[in-house]
Amino acid sequence: MSALDFLVELGTEELPPKALKALGNAFRDGILLGLKDASLMHGAVRVYAAPRRLAVLVEALSTEQPDRAINLDGPPLQAAFDAEGLPTQAALGFARKCGVDLAEIDRSGPKLRFSRTIPGQPAASLLPDIVEASLNDLPIPKRMRWGARKEEFVRPTQWLVMLFGNGVIDCELLAQRAGRESRGHRFHHPEPVLITSPAAYAEELRKASVIADFAERRALIEARVNQLAKEQEGRAVVPTELLDEVTALVEWPVPLVCSFEERFLEVPQEALISTMQDNQKYFCLLDEEARLLPRFITVANVESLDPAQIVSGNEKVVRPRLTDAEFFYRQDQKQPLESFNERLAHVVFQAQLGSVYDKAVRVSRLAAQIAGQIGGEPEHAARAGLLSKCDLASEMVGEFPEMQGIAGYYYALHNGEPRDVALALNEQYMPRGAGAELPETLTGAALAVADKLDTLVGIFGIGMLPTGSKDPYALRRAALGVLRILIEKNLELDLVRAVEIAVAGYGDKVKADGLASQVLEFIFDRLRARYEDEGVEVTVYLAVRAVQPRSALDFDQRVQAVQAFRALPEAEALAAANKRVSNLLDKYDGRLPEAIEPRYFDNACEFSLYSAIQQADHAVVPLAAERRYREALERLANLRDPIDAFFEAVLVNAEDADVRANRYALLAKLRGLFLGVADISALG
Repeated sequence: MSALDFLVELGTEELPPKALKALGNAFRDGILLGLKDASLMHGAVRVYAAPRRLAVLVEALSTEQPDRAINLDGPPLQAAFDAEGLPTQAALGFARKCGVDLAEIDRSGPKLRFSRTIPGQPAASLLPDIVEASLNDLPIPKRMRWGARKEEFVRPTQWLVMLFGNGVIDCELLAQRAGRESRGHRFHHPEPVLITSPAAYAEELRKASVIADFAERRALIEARVNQLAKEQEGRAVVPTELLDEVTALVEWPVPLVCSFEERFLEVPQEALISTMQDNQKYFCLLDEEARLLPRFITVANVESLDPAQIVSGNEKVVRPRLTDAEFFYRQDQKQPLESFNERLAHVVFQAQLGSVYDKAVRVSRLAAQIAGQIGGEPEHAARAGLLSKCDLASEMVGEFPEMQGIAGYYYALHNGEPRDVALALNEQYMPRGAGAELPETLTGAALAVADKLDTLVGIFGIGMLPTGSKDPYALRRAALGVLRILIEKNLELDLVRAVEIAVAGYGDKVKADGLASQVLEFIFDRLRARYEDEGVEVTVYLAVRAVQPRSALDFDQRVQAVQAFRALPEAEALAAANKRVSNLLDKYDGRLPEAIEPRYFDNACEFSLYSAIQQADHAVVPLAAERRYREALERLANLRDPIDAFFEAVLVNAEDADVRANRYALLAKLRGLFLGVADISALG
């Protein structure tokens, strides 16, 4: 079967830069799906996405569909015809379904059967519908119309190229008649560009000052920006999202170095970087010590004969933004950071839970308690808590919301606060996302945990639990943040006690009955998903959850120990034995003796198990107390043989009540040793 290259390019007004990459990929995926559904074979597929165009090139596309055979089975013959041989409604209905007369239906077998071979259609006749379907399915949240036309798209369309081989496919899509004329760079080459063949598309546009390939433009920008930064003895800050957005803004990228006055460097560099990246789409430069340099890189969309004019223009544009940041910074410094709490006393945190200042006071008390447990300084944690929300009322954060915490850090240092207190004002928001940075200081860790627990308790306390995908107060993220801080920083905190203190801090503003248990259940449930992502079996999580550790760090240490225990050859048998013991003890009706009496033993296997348990008890209890859970379980694994021998030789439910009770006490002691680490029966 013959094959030709296929190219479709839709030209538009400038497409939304943040969506361009996704639009291009979706356009390609939609066409691929259409080709698959049409059974059209093809070779490699390339997508092109630039500010004014979306294009897909399909190599070696079959010129025709293969013939398709249709075989449909109908009702059995006895149901298709009555006793007189006349067709029933079932037979007539089957013929209608096949779109033929009943006489054309095959009745030679046990069932009615219809077979037909459908000749394949030319690919050229199918491609317009495939492209149209892909365009209709693009992820466009809001489509627009232009002029008096009824067609809708993300931006007004300007031209359409659709080539199959060297020929044009005759069709009209989105108000554009297909042809072979594309357009070059808006300024460098405003004339039409004749596309001679699909394979020549990229190079013919390149001659017209358009790099159509998104990935190529992106790589060119990144390489040139890094090169210019090196020439300036600096390092470029190149966030992935910013690089993608700048790539989507230019067809012919020309990076240029610009500068600004050094006096602006007195302003917190995060504010300067933020405004240059978010508002101007510039790449900032840092020195070897990660300090901002008074230079930045802009990416022009033209190769100017006088690039100094472009540089000068960008420097003029950025100056007012930096001046604003400087003004807000100076204004905020005219008063102590703590004074901003006066404004926060009138800012609502949540209608039923009081003001933001009320929250800061609660968090201050809780952070001091937590700091005392994790080895930090309670006084510093309390001070950080009281200052924790002050910068929310500052001019800087009002203009640059992303500066919350960062502005507080700078203002606290300016006011002479201890360094760990200042750092904590930013660290309270950590981690800011999955896998993000954690607090470095103990003061910051205490404040971050306290702030998150306060939010969890407060929102749960008024019944605003997250449902499905809705979590307006980011409670799931808060719970995961608490767990990450405590586990990954090896901080020992009694979470049960901490949550109870948080509940008490709200007084009568929340329904306290059962609230602590509800919040703790929610927090520890987040660990289940965490461990599943790490490849830990859910049974391991459940085995540890059953013994209800009070500390997240303790919980994790037990999980790691049980996960290692599962790999031991004795694990399966011991899990089954624990399950059996657990079931027996659950059914035991009576009070277990306080001590095990060897005088009631009448079997050597009882003595052997009793002796093994005593030895294990002396070894395991100290190990568990020291959190050496893996070693404890490895020691308990030695009990497999005496346990197996006991259950083979001994009838637990003996007729003699004293003997029976003694045997149950022995099993209870055995189970208690394992429960010192986890409920191993959950692994069975």
